[in-house]
Amino acid sequence: MKIISVVGARPNFMKIAPFIKAVNNHNTRHSIIHKLVHTGQHYDDSMSKAFFEELEIPEADVNLKIGSGTHAEQVGQTMIAFEKVLKAERPDWVVVVGDVNATLACSVTAKKEWIKVCHIEAGLRSHDLTMPEEINRLVTDRISDLLLAPDTLSVENLRSEGVPDSKIRFVGNIMIDTLETNRKKAEKINIGDIIERNYKGPRQTIQGSRKTAVPDTRPEKGDFSVVTLHRPSNVDSREVLGPIVNFLTDEVAEDLLLLWPIHPRTKKMLSEFGLSEKVALHKNIILLEPLGYLDMLRLNMGARLILTDSGGLQEECTVLGTPCLTLRRNTERPVTLRDHGGASVLVGNNIDVIREEYHKALSGRRNPVRPELWDGNTAERCLKAILEYGR
Repeated sequence: MKIISVVGARPNFMKIAPFIKAVNNHNTRHSIIHKLVHTGQHYDDSMSKAFFEELEIPEADVNLKIGSGTHAEQVGQTMIAFEKVLKAERPDWVVVVGDVNATLACSVTAKKEWIKVCHIEAGLRSHDLTMPEEINRLVTDRISDLLLAPDTLSVENLRSEGVPDSKIRFVGNIMIDTLETNRKKAEKINIGDIIERNYKGPRQTIQGSRKTAVPDTRPEKGDFSVVTLHRPSNVDSREVLGPIVNFLTDEVAEDLLLLWPIHPRTKKMLSEFGLSEKVALHKNIILLEPLGYLDMLRLNMGARLILTDSGGLQEECTVLGTPCLTLRRNTERPVTLRDHGGASVLVGNNIDVIREEYHKALSGRRNPVRPELWDGNTAERCLKAILEYGR
């Protein structure tokens, strides 16, 4: 059997690493020819390389180097390039993960070549068609031969859309495989060292600022909070981003040290809206470069709380028990919400709601929760489902 796995952006890396490990373990008994294709949708080569090294992902057999562009440009260019790979390799399966543009482009291309498609992380739904990722999820699930769902809510989503049970397998969350594999390694990382390695001095943000030294701060467990923001709905409007920044600087950073790994898009918009100086010069806010997987996991393990619009962090916070304020109006991962026993609460970008839930989180305790089959063994179940398909 020949399998091609596809990754396109950083969120994919944490999902494909355990699958590749499962294939390699299986190959001690039987032979599977496996090829890894990196579409290069995430075009920061240094960050991609760091993730590959940390997660022990072998170098991609093919890198399509698609790079940046509009959604249509990325999807179209990926389809053109990936079609050539499929014609040369003729795999039995194409395995796609998550919901990035590469997921959509490669699943459509494979089906047009009459190649079976397996979607890992199938059935997630935000029910918000303004999200490009929701379009990617819907189309990929509609055409895939095998749908591997991370939780029972996702299984029910697929069934409600008319997908037959013969195509659905409940396998658990493959992201948690990566968390469990790396938990002990992350525990050994000193948080002060993370700051020192990744500190983004204000001089890089504000021309001519005098504050450039790494802050003399060594936060211990529970002494700090973390924020990550990148979604256009939060950062592309001054009317939205301004009040969020004011809340972070005037309230959160007055209670706790605030560590902020800053996304390039967010950095750009802070500068455009004249908000950079307020953030960068605050004595209790430390701006960091975008972090690798292990460093971010270590911050999650130690933080008093996290404010984020990331989907993956919602899942990790649930298993680690870190109180999580999700700055979104909806989520494709409702199993992570407090309503379903998780650690996350949707607060959107309404400051009154954020403030209320922030104070609840400050007074609350860590409460680790492990949804069904989030046990670190999902990758083996994924591979088994592929091998047993059609039996």
